[in-house]
Amino acid sequence: MSSILDRDKLNAFTRHTHIEVAGAPAGPLKGLTFGVKDIYDVAGVKTGFGSPAWLETHDVPAKNAAIVETLLKAGASIVGKTHTEEMAWSINGINAHYGRPINVRAEGRVCGGSSSGSASAVAGGLCDFALGSDTGGSVRLPASYTGIYGLRPTHGRLSLEGVMPLAPSFDVPGWFARDMDIFTKVGKVLLKSGAWDAKPRELLIAEDMFALLGAREKEALQPAVKRIASLYGEPRPVKIADRPLRDCFELYRIIQAAEVWKIHGEWVTKYKPTFGPGIQERMYGAAKIDPAEYEKAKAEREKVSAYVAALLKNDAMIVLPTVPEIAPLIERPLAESENYRGKAMSLLSVSVLSRTPQMSLPLGTLDGCPFGISIMGEQGADEMLISAAQEIAS
Repeated sequence: MSSILDRDKLNAFTRHTHIEVAGAPAGPLKGLTFGVKDIYDVAGVKTGFGSPAWLETHDVPAKNAAIVETLLKAGASIVGKTHTEEMAWSINGINAHYGRPINVRAEGRVCGGSSSGSASAVAGGLCDFALGSDTGGSVRLPASYTGIYGLRPTHGRLSLEGVMPLAPSFDVPGWFARDMDIFTKVGKVLLKSGAWDAKPRELLIAEDMFALLGAREKEALQPAVKRIASLYGEPRPVKIADRPLRDCFELYRIIQAAEVWKIHGEWVTKYKPTFGPGIQERMYGAAKIDPAEYEKAKAEREKVSAYVAALLKNDAMIVLPTVPEIAPLIERPLAESENYRGKAMSLLSVSVLSRTPQMSLPLGTLDGCPFGISIMGEQGADEMLISAAQEIAS
């Protein structure tokens, strides 16, 4: 049987950390194949973290990441490890060292997010599902760009044992699939809960987030909003945050940078790796975060979290745009990409700060490209979101 590398014309899978592992002979995921973002440990091969320097300075792990082991025991088989952004710290989907995975759904445009390889592999039909991770949007954003399903689970819901950290108070595992039946099967294995009959009691719509979109983008998502409303009632307009959304991004930026340097600063100082554009500036900027500013940002985060918790209590579900635009063109200048990053993160950071689950659904299109819409619920409402997505998709 040929390796996935023989069929991968998308640069979705790594060559330098390739491994294949057969799943258990029986289980709820028997016969399904998956890709593993190269931040998850798989026994027998180094974890690359999108960085040649990281690869050179770390050993081969002795055991699988907990979530990888769970999937293998459920019968799914690993076909390979997927490309990630360097240190999993970008939303562009272009690695300066290993290139970019191809977005088969949007020619000439990026896959996006540090989970770009996983999204590319799923969208391109190279595997049934794939593991990604979402610190600031790296499941939701590439899911929107490539026209697939992707969930950022409740923070702390799934184990991060054996997963390379970026900013621990934000990091979560996540997964992608093209098909909601497969997505749900994976969810039932990972979430290990029987709470699959929960229904949204009230539907909300994030008017402050939609206000950040251009007229064409708003119009492109209206059929999706109407589809969701047809199932759960006319949505009540609300503000999703207690402050301007750009301020949410600023809180996120400060906390993330401080945590990244706390985790990786010693390694960076010791080995002085050469980072690609954008990563270099963010990494060394992280070293300059004022501890007092970090503590203040953490306190403000809890205010955002409390506001969102009150908004979504008692099984409310809110509809929101996943990202401001369709996937950007590959040739977009770095300065323009960094500007767009701020706009995108203004949308993506709210669920991160509030620790809530958010799922991107491939319901919109614009200029022939996928354009996702999201649903979000209160902490722990992961099953409700997946069940709602299943109903919306049917």
